[in-house]
Amino acid sequence: MIEWIKDQSHFEQVKKEHEVFLVVVFYADFSPNAKRSLKELEEFDKENSGMPVYIVDVQKVKGLHKQFGVASVPTVLALQNGKTVRRIEGVESSQFYARVLCGAHPSLHKSDKGKKVRRVIVYSSPGCPACGLVKTYLRKQGVAFREVDISRDQNAAERLARRSGQMAVPQIDIDGNLVVGFDKSKIDRILST
Repeated sequence: MIEWIKDQSHFEQVKKEHEVFLVVVFYADFSPNAKRSLKELEEFDKENSGMPVYIVDVQKVKGLHKQFGVASVPTVLALQNGKTVRRIEGVESSQFYARVLCGAHPSLHKSDKGKKVRRVIVYSSPGCPACGLVKTYLRKQGVAFREVDISRDQNAAERLARRSGQMAVPQIDIDGNLVVGFDKSKIDRILST
């Protein structure tokens, strides 16, 4: 859901409405990079339409960028409980935005008792088809997660191997419960508790 911020008061309204999590994109029409970034974010939005993404045109909504220390466009901020938890400067791919922004989003999974905040980490590596399936499945279920690429983080890979006894990916940590491989029934069972 990409929307444009109209003015400062509209932004304050949006912040209250999306107090837990919000993505803010600082954009300017004069910047070719900002235009390219907007196209990538629109692609990202097709796969992650439930994520609140708001665009601030710095030429129309003056001064807002200064509140966040934004000096160049495009700049993408992920705000969690009003604080910046991710900052992306420059143009990135839609896949990069998905990886970084979905990893920043607090994990909410609806159970019969209402919303419950979950800490979900997906351990993966490049070229792993099952890893992609797990991430797509979690996104479709409305479960946000942080991704750890074990090919880039040797310490995480070693800790994971000690914990599970396996180097296989994907492995999903849901509130401390480890799921090895793409086991939908086990993932669903843990999320429903």
